[in-house]
Order: sequence, then C-alpha cells, then structure tokens
Amino acid sequence: MRPRSILLCASLAVWFAGATPGLVQAQTRVTPADTAQVLLEAARGFEAEGRWEVAEALYRRIVARYGSTVAATDARARLVAPPASVAYGDGTVELTVWMTLYGAWLGVAVPGALGADSPEPYGVGLLAGGPTGFLAGRSLARSLDLTEGQARAITLGGTWGTWQGFGWREVFDLGVGQSCDTSPFGDEFCFDTEDSAEETFAAMVVGGLAGIGVGALLSGRDITPGTGTVVNYGSLWGTWFGVAGGILMDLEDDDLLAATLVGGDVALLATALLAPGWNVSRSRARLVSIAGVLGGLGGAGLDLIAQPDDEKVAVAIPLVGSVAGLLLGIVATRDSGPDIAGLEASTNGALVQVDEGRVRLGLPTPVPTLVPHDGPRGTRWRPALGLELFRARF
Repeated sequence: MRPRSILLCASLAVWFAGATPGLVQAQTRVTPADTAQVLLEAARGFEAEGRWEVAEALYRRIVARYGSTVAATDARARLVAPPASVAYGDGTVELTVWMTLYGAWLGVAVPGALGADSPEPYGVGLLAGGPTGFLAGRSLARSLDLTEGQARAITLGGTWGTWQGFGWREVFDLGVGQSCDTSPFGDEFCFDTEDSAEETFAAMVVGGLAGIGVGALLSGRDITPGTGTVVNYGSLWGTWFGVAGGILMDLEDDDLLAATLVGGDVALLATALLAPGWNVSRSRARLVSIAGVLGGLGGAGLDLIAQPDDEKVAVAIPLVGSVAGLLLGIVATRDSGPDIAGLEASTNGALVQVDEGRVRLGLPTPVPTLVPHDGPRGTRWRPALGLELFRARF
C-alpha cells in the first residue's frame, strides 16, 4: 500500500471510531492525541517490518498535524535517529533500465571511437549493446544487493563521467592536433587539423566507465534515495551556476566550458559530503529542485518581456530567479514527508511530463545522444548530451 493510502485508511478508522460512540461508549470522544497515537502505532509496525519509507511518512504526518502531542515527540525522535540499516527499496529495476540504455549507447560509441565509417558496426553495436547492458545491470544489482539509493550512485556516476569525459576533452582538445595562425589584424586563431569525433567518443566511453566504477565503490555505503536525489540534482544546479557565473565573469569558449564543469564537480562533491546529514526525503529534494526550475523559468520569462541588451543582465535575471526558487522550495517543504504530491522518481526526467492526462513537472537529466554534423567527408554523427523537455503518454 502507498503511504497516502495507509494514512487514508488509518484516518477513516479513527473517524468511524469517533462517529459511532453508541457502539462503544456513550460519551467517548476521539482526541488529536488518540489519532496521533493510532498513527504512531501503525508507523512502529511498518518500521518493525523493515518498511521505513512508509513509517517515515506516518512519523512526518504525526509531527505536521499533531505536533503538541506525546506521540509527536516520539515521532520526532524516530525521524532524528532512523534505523542504522534501512531497506529503502530494491535498486534492481533502476540499475537494469539504466544499464540497458547505457549498453545501447556503448554499442554506438565504441564503433565511433574506433573510427567506423560504415553503418554495419553501429548496427551490430545496437543489437548487442542493449541486451548486454540489461544482463550486466541485473547481474550487478543482484550481486551487490543494491537499494535504490545505492543504484542511483552507479547511474549518476556513469552519466556524470560521460559528461565529464565529453567536457574535458573539449577543453583540452585531447588527442587532436591544432594549427594556429595570426590574422592581418594581429589576432591569433586556432583550429583542429582533423575531425575530433573519434577522440570525443573515446573520452565519453572512458569517462562513463570510470564513473560507473566509482559509483559501484561508493554503493557499498548506506545511501538513502533522498541522499542520492540531492546529490544528483545538486550536481546539475552546480553546472547551471557554473555556466551563469562564467558568463558573468566574461568567460568564453573553453574557459566557459571549464567553469561549467568545475561548478558541477564542486556541487557534486559538496552535496555528497553534506547530504547524508540532512536526512532529506527524495520527494522534498525533487520539489525543491522543481521550485528552482520554476524560478529560473520565471526569470527567463522576464528576459523575454524586458529584452535586456546586456548579456550579463539577461543571465543574472534567471540566475536570481532560480536561487530564489530554491530558497522558497526549501522553506515551503520543511515539514513535508516522502509521499507529498505523488511524485515518482525517474533516472532520466523531462521538464514537463503528461501521463494519461496528469501533468507533472520534473528536473531534466542530461543523457548521451548523437547529433548530425556536416563535414568535409559528408554528414557524420557526433556525440553530445541532450535534455528531455517534454514527455507525454496517452
């Protein structure tokens, strides 16, 4: 049963108990303390069964609705000191799905890194990559007995490593020769002497595999879904702050990309160290991030209305909006539990999601993709990272 259903059933039971006094005792009246105690006993039962997320939802409900009762005091104590080993859910599904997609990506990236020009190697890679990734992901999840939070450490490591491999290769032009010349006006300009697609593919493959390895090592720790979500979104917000800060500092080209990469890395490291002590639920982390996205979109809307001529002003407005949105989200969700808003976790989310008539907001996650590039040898597919802005299912 979902936490929300459990709360509804418990509330109905308490209501019926108080609505039929003639069947129990003529003058019986159910007080808030009685209701809180019923919910507390239910939460203890679920905690004893190892279903901590359900118990945590009930504890948070008690604190939010019946904060002055004795049961709320006990609930606060349980929230402050959760069980040392918590079964947050099976991470097999998430890791298997992600590894299947990553296997398909490797099926294209490896031939690209080897400089394949014909379509046959890519076709073979797609046919073999997806099934191989599926089997590898399921085997890895089962052998390590991963929870959802631990699985997310691996998926984030693979995605982040792929992005880092792409970015730092571009910054340092690794493996690509360059030729520089001076214009008649004294300006120096440089250009690649050959196509860099192979090197970019190789850097993304190496970075992704290294990230998976690091994530697998870190998955040995007790990682809650909330912690994994905070680290995931924290790295993305750090990337955005790196972009905006670089523009405000007049950085361009490789310097701007380097600032973007460093911003994300710093935020990733900071949240990885601090998030375990925050005890943030997965849903709260998602809502805070969505509030930041809405604030940034509001700033972008002001840009379209005001149309500032200064590029720095155009970036500063959504930057301030996103920071304000994050702060507002933190304040507004202080007493929220893990079942709020019915939000569902997803490895690769879209900004706007329409699912059978229900509209939801999410935080897009960068994923490896391919884009066409016209060159001297015709159109070739080059590696890139994409963001999904809209997803619909009818």
